[in-house]
Amino acid sequence: MTKKNKQVNVQQLGLVEYAQAWDYQEEVFAEIVQTKITNRKQPDRSKTTENYLLFCEHPPVYTLGKSGKESNLLLSPEELTEKGIQYYPINRGGDITFHGPGQLVGYPILDLDNFFTDIHRYLRTLEEAIILMLADYGLDTGRIPGLTGVWMDYQEQKNPRKICAMGVKASRWVTMHGFALNVNTDLHYFDYIVPCGIEDKAVTSMAKELGRAQDTEVVGARLLKHLSDLFEMEVVSKTAGMNL
Repeated sequence: MTKKNKQVNVQQLGLVEYAQAWDYQEEVFAEIVQTKITNRKQPDRSKTTENYLLFCEHPPVYTLGKSGKESNLLLSPEELTEKGIQYYPINRGGDITFHGPGQLVGYPILDLDNFFTDIHRYLRTLEEAIILMLADYGLDTGRIPGLTGVWMDYQEQKNPRKICAMGVKASRWVTMHGFALNVNTDLHYFDYIVPCGIEDKAVTSMAKELGRAQDTEVVGARLLKHLSDLFEMEVVSKTAGMNL
């Protein structure tokens, strides 16, 4: 039986094109899956699998999950070009969302065999880390039944608004894609889509709720602390990781 490895390589990628980050995720994901396949074929030579957590920001881009509707993108290809926004249909769950500057994007590429093999629990644990981090800033956030992500006004729902979107993919218990937390995001970009395919709920950011811009690096450091506590991770690296 392969020993569980709770060490996580945390990589700060900075501002990176979405396609580059996606390719890098796919590369790391494939290496971990291949290690698991090899371990099953040669159990006497089993080696531990690696875990990664990538933090980054992207230039303006819309991504559409495999269960999403293209009609939730309200701009034509010409309008996307005119506004300088990229668009990618991708292989995560969920519908359409926006990534852009001022947003903290996290891509955990974890072998859940090293932690717990339960996708529902995995999603709820990611949400919980974000909820706890936002509570550090005095923001009361939580979940809305039947919807993923983290929300303001999640109880009375008089003006529910999403502050963090989530969408993941998993195969052989290895995860990719992840979450997008609006820290100082320009929320006007959400006017051109039906965010996550939900028409009757708004989108917000930490800056909007707190009335001032926030330091994204500090937010990321606080979030990493909560993630490492909840997953019982051992953070072993904070290197760049990509040849950008």
